[in-house]
Amino acid sequence: MRRRKFLKQSGCAAMGILTLPAYQSAFAANPYNDDVIIGHGDYRYKVDMNWGNLDPLLTPVKDCHEMVQDAKGRIVLLTNHTKNNVIIYDKSGKLLETWGTEYPGAHGLTLVNENGEDFLFITDYERHQVIKTTLKGKVVFTLDYPKETGKYDSAEAFKPTETTVIENGDFYVADGYGNQYITQYNHRGELLRIFGGKGTEDGQFLNAHGICYDHRDPQQPCLLISARAQNKLKRFSLDGDYLSTIEVPGALICRPVIHGKNSYFAVLKSATASHPDSGFLLIMNDKNEVVSCPGATAPTYTNNRLDELYQTIRLFQYPHDVCVDEDENLYVAQWNSGNTYPIKLTRV
Repeated sequence: MRRRKFLKQSGCAAMGILTLPAYQSAFAANPYNDDVIIGHGDYRYKVDMNWGNLDPLLTPVKDCHEMVQDAKGRIVLLTNHTKNNVIIYDKSGKLLETWGTEYPGAHGLTLVNENGEDFLFITDYERHQVIKTTLKGKVVFTLDYPKETGKYDSAEAFKPTETTVIENGDFYVADGYGNQYITQYNHRGELLRIFGGKGTEDGQFLNAHGICYDHRDPQQPCLLISARAQNKLKRFSLDGDYLSTIEVPGALICRPVIHGKNSYFAVLKSATASHPDSGFLLIMNDKNEVVSCPGATAPTYTNNRLDELYQTIRLFQYPHDVCVDEDENLYVAQWNSGNTYPIKLTRV
């Protein structure tokens, strides 16, 4: 009851009815307004525009593509600025360390813990490679394009955007900017299978941008793969068999992020918006129902079908990923946003 009272008094309800000009004026007057709260239902968040801001002359960013939290609770950001591709923060937004100068197309960032040690998988679409590193940046191995599959005529056709890792160490690579195939490898980087490809059939993709391992149902674990250009999330078995499609009308979703019973998404932009920087966030429950859209219209269903989603608040500029910490706060990395640092959303 105390939490609901706080939400009501904080102006949360008013936030949902602000017009775009009014909202923009409020942010222009106070860009770090502590009273701005977004989201719906039980998933509402206070906006912190100042989190993680650094001196751009010393620690610049270009596109902030993805973020993860390591075993020590640190927030790890991947940017394609080759002065410092990896930026590591503590949860307060304080800079801890940086590394990386050789990843001009740094895009996907996946963390895996092996025998108590954290490792990173980085996809670089300009290098046409997947790189596994330690948390200090030491390269463990580099994976080139899957020539042996016969699906690629050259390395340039392979532009990987994301990876995910399952319990036995196998990992999957989504070629979201290339030929749209999903390749599975064992923990040594040996090819096991390939599936998908470009197309509109159930088992194909238009922009297989993101992939994650969904283990919420231990009896039926699966892969969640975004077909971003189609406003769809597709479910596959771990053997690459198509299972089902989840429609997300109006939302160009990036990668799924599993936390607890929910899945979280950055939505790059609204499909039918008149302006390009029209992104928002999206949260689904374990039934794959949208329960909150921070920065967008409240999710509604008509005849069991999700109504089209669209941005209602000009807050995000091409949000590209969301990281969820142990307190269920969100950290949002943004692409093509004027070299801006991540935004933190504190759950209220």
